[in-house]
Amino acid sequence: MEFILENILNLIGFVVGLIIGIFSYVGYKNTGSPTLFRLTLAFFSISIGFFVIWVGYAAESFVIKSGQIERWVQTLGIGIQTIGYFFIAFSHSIKAFFPKSRYFRSIIFPLFIFSGSSVENIIRSISFIVLVYGTIETVISYIEGKKKSTLFVASGLGLLALGEFLGWYSLVFPESILYPVSVSTKIVGLLALFIPVSRVSLRGMKFASDAEE
Repeated sequence: MEFILENILNLIGFVVGLIIGIFSYVGYKNTGSPTLFRLTLAFFSISIGFFVIWVGYAAESFVIKSGQIERWVQTLGIGIQTIGYFFIAFSHSIKAFFPKSRYFRSIIFPLFIFSGSSVENIIRSISFIVLVYGTIETVISYIEGKKKSTLFVASGLGLLALGEFLGWYSLVFPESILYPVSVSTKIVGLLALFIPVSRVSLRGMKFASDAEE
């Protein structure tokens, strides 16, 4: 039953990411905004990542039938999603590849060391770091500007970060329900990001911190 649920959730993630990507592309065509172009790439990447994982689950369900998705398929899908997270974070808030704060670096380095046991762990750590940093920057932007769209962006990035954290923890407890919860959390995060993106696309406003309430 859990296997079917995970299959369905990844399919939903693919559809949601695709829809938001289409809205972003419409906004880019209407405004010519480079930010919206990067967001288009971001959401299409996330959608493709979900699609790759869904194909892995579908192949396992109907062809391979070994009871477990191929690990390399999962890693590939998560890696593609991580590319999307980079585009989202850099489109909105991150101005440099690596934060200047010594305190933040002191948190990041142990994560890389602790996660060195597998490629998937490393990728999830990178995703988590990028999303948390983007969330912090966006929260600061919201405090300064008090704009609702910025709050939605912060919530979306925060939920994506939580989803990646739960996804990493699901590797520690593979028989738990953490993985479905992880995918569900990321889907909710995408839906939170959809609100400001749809405003941009339909009204031609600037994204996130530059958007009007």
